[in-house]
Amino acid sequence: MKPFPFKEAMQFGFGVLRLNSKDFWAMTPHELAAAHRAFTPEKTMPIDKKTFDNLMNKFPDEEKKK
Repeated sequence: MKPFPFKEAMQFGFGVLRLNSKDFWAMTPHELAAAHRAFTPEKTMPIDKKTFDNLMNKFPDEEKKK
C-alpha cells in the first residue's frame, strides 16, 4: 500500500484551496479528494472507430470537394 501523499495534499489544500491549518487538518482524505476532483478534468474513455468515423463524416476537417 502506498503511503498517503501528505506533501501533495498540503500543497493542494494550502496553495489551491487556500485553507488555513485548522480547516485543512480537520478534513478527511475523502473530503480532500472530493475537493481535488472539482479541480481535475474528468477522465473519459477513448471513442471507438465507428463513433470516430461518424463524427468525421458529420464534422469534416475540410469541406468535401465536389
